[in-house]
Amino acid sequence: MRSARGRALAIATALLIGPGGAAALEPGPPWVLAERVEDGASSYRLPTGPWTEAGLPVRVIEGHIRRSVWRSDAGEASTLDLLAPLRSALEAEGFRPVFQCETRGCGGFDFRYATDVLPEPDMHVDLGDFRFYAALREGAADPEAISLFVSRSGGTAFAQIIEAGPRAAAPSPAPSAAEPVPEDPPQADLVARLEQSGSVVLEDLAFASGSADLEDSTYPALAELAEWLKQDPARQVVIVGHTDASGGLEGNVSLSRARAASVRQRLVSRHGVPDAQVSAEGVGYLAPRASNRTEEGRSRNRRVEVMLLAG
Repeated sequence: MRSARGRALAIATALLIGPGGAAALEPGPPWVLAERVEDGASSYRLPTGPWTEAGLPVRVIEGHIRRSVWRSDAGEASTLDLLAPLRSALEAEGFRPVFQCETRGCGGFDFRYATDVLPEPDMHVDLGDFRFYAALREGAADPEAISLFVSRSGGTAFAQIIEAGPRAAAPSPAPSAAEPVPEDPPQADLVARLEQSGSVVLEDLAFASGSADLEDSTYPALAELAEWLKQDPARQVVIVGHTDASGGLEGNVSLSRARAASVRQRLVSRHGVPDAQVSAEGVGYLAPRASNRTEEGRSRNRRVEVMLLAG
């Protein structure tokens, strides 16, 4: 049986760089494409350092932006095992690293929400175990950038690859029919979805107009979450508030944090969840799950979700 390191080296031999040297990192088997989003003329804020209280340092790269998420069986491979062959393939093609980090060294929770990450369930980031790598390839024309974001959950490995630059990306492969991406559990089963993907949007919440106060109503999702938490004191979650992109960042972060705190208070005061098992955070508009260019997208972005920390 191959060791975790042996499996990682096998992955490295299957990596491809697109025709003409253009940035197009295509992991081969056992990786399976889960999601791909392309924009022919846009910009990407490439992180160039860890998140601090002053914010996230970035370099803006303009051109063709391609965001891809790949999944595979993680086996015993660590996040370093998963990242290393991808990183080596890039550096062999002339990319130079500008920033790389691991979990706390990245800035932890705040880094994950300040950087560009495709939404659940396609891309999952374990807040206690992830790695990030950013690289540039300078040329006569504009620079090319690639970032790698790897994590794992249970036996599943996740790798997000964002490619940005002046060249057109290579043709997109279709998701593998031989190894389909697992389907989400039924929408009604909040706990099953939380345990599988690590985070779930609490879709049935309602707040008073223009307020952070949760309306006085019965919310089955909160009742289900509370019962699950009380069954095991080791279980811990964080309630995360999100807004659309209307208005300034500071005000939106404040509003999203206040709404998350309102949900947390409801779990503690009305459902009897111990204080230590649930915390609250707000990230404003920094983690959209849809475009803010339409009302439908903005509506989807105004949400509160629960993220699993332990248990």
